[in-house]
Order: sequence, then C-alpha cells, then structure tokens
Amino acid sequence: MLVIRFLRDTKAATAMEYSLIGGLIAVVIVAALTAVGTSIQAKFFGPIAGNLN
Repeated sequence: MLVIRFLRDTKAATAMEYSLIGGLIAVVIVAALTAVGTSIQAKFFGPIAGNLN
C-alpha cells in the first residue's frame, strides 16, 4: 500500500519539471544579456577607445 501511494505521487515530478524550466530560462537570460552586453560594449566603447589613441 505504501509503495503504490509512493508510485502515484507526482509532486516530486512536478517540482523537477519546474526546476528544469527555471534552469533553462536562466540559461537563456544569461545568454541574451551576454550578447546584448557585447553589442553595447562594441557600439559605445569601441569609438571611445579609438579616439583616445
């Protein structure tokens, strides 16, 4: 009876799914911020560094 109740419990599976989704969202956010940061750095600091030389 205890084994059957354990096998039917889906709370752990749901928590695992949510944690995986959260992890994937975090990876996408980090990748997007890295790309935007590189673009902004090239756009603004490139000309400034070129004019300082």
